[in-house]
Amino acid sequence: MTTEAALRIALVEDDADMRASTAQILSLAGYAVDSFALATHALAMIEADYPGVVVSDVRMPHMSGTELLAILQARDATLPVLLLTGHGDVAMAVAALQAGAWDFLTKPFDPDALLAAVARAGTARSLALENRRLKALAGADDMPALIGDSPAIRRLREMIPALADAAIDLYIEGETGTGKEMLARLIHRAGRRARHRFRRVACAGYPDALLDTDLFARAGDGSVVSAHRGTLFLDDVDQASRPLQLRLKALIEERAILGRRPEDAVPIDLRVIATGSDHDRPAVGTMDPALFYRLAGVRLRVPPVRERREDIPLLFAHFAGEEVARLGRDLPPLSEGQRRYLREHDWPGNVREIAHYAVRIVHGVEEIADPHVPDCIDALPMRVAAFEREAIMQAVHATRGDIGAAIERLCIPRKTFYYKVQRLGLDLRALRKAASEPSR
Repeated sequence: MTTEAALRIALVEDDADMRASTAQILSLAGYAVDSFALATHALAMIEADYPGVVVSDVRMPHMSGTELLAILQARDATLPVLLLTGHGDVAMAVAALQAGAWDFLTKPFDPDALLAAVARAGTARSLALENRRLKALAGADDMPALIGDSPAIRRLREMIPALADAAIDLYIEGETGTGKEMLARLIHRAGRRARHRFRRVACAGYPDALLDTDLFARAGDGSVVSAHRGTLFLDDVDQASRPLQLRLKALIEERAILGRRPEDAVPIDLRVIATGSDHDRPAVGTMDPALFYRLAGVRLRVPPVRERREDIPLLFAHFAGEEVARLGRDLPPLSEGQRRYLREHDWPGNVREIAHYAVRIVHGVEEIADPHVPDCIDALPMRVAAFEREAIMQAVHATRGDIGAAIERLCIPRKTFYYKVQRLGLDLRALRKAASEPSR
């Protein structure tokens, strides 16, 4: 997201003294100012992707500010144009607002009011340009691109076309919330299998009782058979139960659902993409090595946000832009505390956490009380998270690693349990192992 210091201001004002004083106000605030005495001169320089905001007088010779607005709106409807009016031009300015002007100020204006209006318009412009660039990265498809400019993300994007039609299964590693499923869907959509189903299976906590009647049934929408000629996506396969791992191993090896007799087998043409936690040696202590090596024809890693901090502004801009577009409202100006939080927070929830933060900012429910305090150890959300983390750990320990019993003990739905485990960053395998070991 473009910072205010990098933002340009196209100042259009025919009065030389007013133009000089306004340019000085904006320059001292850190903006790069392009000054023009005539609107016709400004039009020759302001392109559709102008990286800034236009501030224009209304009454000028040859071309008025409202005429300038109409031409700029036709070029780029997202370019903010702020109008400076005399007292007699207020009705004209109101009409200009209805025609698409960002805001107007009445002369003589308060410098602080000008800077506040420019800051809001600049934030909106930055989001519009970032989202335009991200849409271009995504191409003509309606699916968003894998967002980021970091070397690791660029390499992953470059690999998508090469992997799309490769006759090989994939294993995508990464922490929760990094975008592993997004990468899998992009690979699916880029190849010939895009015309067929992307069947997602949430392996963590999948009930063993449903393996025969649902997942490995010989027919049905819930069966892996429904992924025929498409992609079978195994999410969190390293957290699958032992019976599920054994069934998946047979499916991947035979590319068929086996029956009691060889002639009962149901062949399936599918490509398998699996995801697992970000570990150096995922096959050890997490899943059956035979299953892992059948899956890991190619191993990909989606890095956590803390390893690609240069992507944080892009991610925030994307999700905030989506929300303001959905609501039809402007993005509220970010406080210094919120900007500092974006820069310095570790984002353990990765992309998903940034998305939630952007939505809270758009709705005005995110408060950073003191930008100079890096860690709010007494903040209520942190206390709640600490309580939930301790309660889950105690329940797993008390049930000696029996996750089903732990869920019953906590009196929450199974989906809620696994959501909280992921959100809190708990290593469920390590917890189960520690809880099942005899005390020494």
